[in-house]
Amino acid sequence: MLDSILKELSKTNTTLVAVSKTKPLTAILDMYGQGQRVFGENRVQELVQKYEELPKDIEWHMIGHLQKNKVKYIAPFVSLIHSVESIALLKEIEKQARKQERVIDCLLQFKIAEEDSKFGMQLGDISSFLQSSEFFQFQHVKIVGVMGMATFTHDMVQVREEFRRLKSIYEDLKANVFLENVSFKEISMGMSGDYKIAIEEGSTMVRIGSLLFGSR
Repeated sequence: MLDSILKELSKTNTTLVAVSKTKPLTAILDMYGQGQRVFGENRVQELVQKYEELPKDIEWHMIGHLQKNKVKYIAPFVSLIHSVESIALLKEIEKQARKQERVIDCLLQFKIAEEDSKFGMQLGDISSFLQSSEFFQFQHVKIVGVMGMATFTHDMVQVREEFRRLKSIYEDLKANVFLENVSFKEISMGMSGDYKIAIEEGSTMVRIGSLLFGSR
């Protein structure tokens, strides 16, 4: 399954994040042995444990809800945080990254779904802050794109519309805030059930778990 998905994604230069949450080390190592190096976790404790026990050339992505008081545990090693859903969290990542003397790549998470259970910002929440003097002083976070989660539904028309909403947010930020920033290029959207639609709507990064590892 990994080979067929990678072949499909290579046509559009889309990055595969293999969502390994709840999966044993043996399952991750099996996929590692097939060449996969980018893995996503949604719980800090599990992410830290797997980082400590698995090969160090794995690129770990934090894709789940992240509490401010947990940032310090992943700041030393995390490659990309997908779920930056508030200005307060962004400030904490800057603080912890500065302590580690490293720069942490981040995606801004926007609420595009109709479901109340989904986290994320509204464009107005963050746009002015990104153009503020306070943000310009940040030296340890790099905003490289946006992330969103579609509604969990069989209505693919709705899902497509929500993905288009995120692409529109990305384009707005690119034009008005990050026009000169070549690093701002990622749109993380699409999971096992809807990644093909996500790619059609401009996703550059898909988060796939059950298709690769089997259902939890």
